[in-house]
Amino acid sequence: MTGDRMGIADASVRLRNLFKAPDTGFIPAIQGLRGLAALSVVATHIYAMPYLLGLVPAEFPQWARDSLSAGGRGVELFFIISGYLIPASLVRHGALSKFFYDRALRIMPVFVILHLIVFVIGPFVGYKFFAGLDPLAYVRLFFTNLFFLQDLVGDPIAQQNAWTLTYEWAFYVWFALLFMAAVRRNWVVAALLAVLGLGLAWFFPRIVYFALGMLMASLPVRLALPGAPGLILGALCLALMYYLCEYVAPAAGLIPAALIFALVLSPQSGFARFLGTAPLQFVGKISYSLYLVHPFALFALLMLLKRLIAMGVDPWMGIAGFAIAGVAASLLASAASYALIELRLRRFIQQRLSGSGFRMRLRRVSNP
Repeated sequence: MTGDRMGIADASVRLRNLFKAPDTGFIPAIQGLRGLAALSVVATHIYAMPYLLGLVPAEFPQWARDSLSAGGRGVELFFIISGYLIPASLVRHGALSKFFYDRALRIMPVFVILHLIVFVIGPFVGYKFFAGLDPLAYVRLFFTNLFFLQDLVGDPIAQQNAWTLTYEWAFYVWFALLFMAAVRRNWVVAALLAVLGLGLAWFFPRIVYFALGMLMASLPVRLALPGAPGLILGALCLALMYYLCEYVAPAAGLIPAALIFALVLSPQSGFARFLGTAPLQFVGKISYSLYLVHPFALFALLMLLKRLIAMGVDPWMGIAGFAIAGVAASLLASAASYALIELRLRRFIQQRLSGSGFRMRLRRVSNP
């Protein structure tokens, strides 16, 4: 048993040296990048949700349509950040049970609260697929969406943005298995998992951005371009990445994405300093709630916009008001979600689980 533990410790040290990103501590630019990614997704939905109902004026400029449609590619930035941070987080935890416990506490509270809101209120407000839904289908959709299985079984998704959580959990499981194979020096299994990852990238090309994050964590690639030149380069690379991912191919944005992250990881760069500003730090802090909550805030305003335009309100004024109110409502609702759910509810859950001896049982599982 002692030998096994020493082997695990040795392997953990080697993996920690490979995925050494978190040793640098908190990186403000990464938090700012989260905020920027979340805001770009919000911008896309502020355009797309009225567009799908035919509420966007026909004269709306095509360049603006194309630009706003590409904003959803902020998801790829989230995947890079996960690829950069999550492997080192697992190595730091040193045990799968502790790692998945912390991941569940991070992800599930906000998701589950919103999931319950959708399935309790959705049928009464005609949200998405609830019209004419029979009880058996209701139960099926409730559980497939709760356990992120909706894509696997071909069911509709309940929360507009929750599809990315399926990718996140799949990445956690895949890397956890790879970690265990490396710890046990089972290189055949590790190689098979690596091949599996490559095969999945063929069918789900967006996952290459997890790999890019892992690569940036293991290589000393930094781009310390200070001042305005660094900021301009970051903005141009961001625009190019979004354009290539949206209109060419998902993997086409890898090079500008790598340049973006090289700037992000250089505290001296103009782009990193911009991401470190107070507004983006605040949005980055609430970015997970913002990402999941904003469709709910926008849906309520969208129903109001639909009624106002039907009553004769000028569509341009309606869309402008919807955009301004949508950003404000999304930020307010997300700040509340962050304070009440991500902080207070999560702390309450941790205390309850600690009091029940759950954490002690986790330690026993982690250190048999």
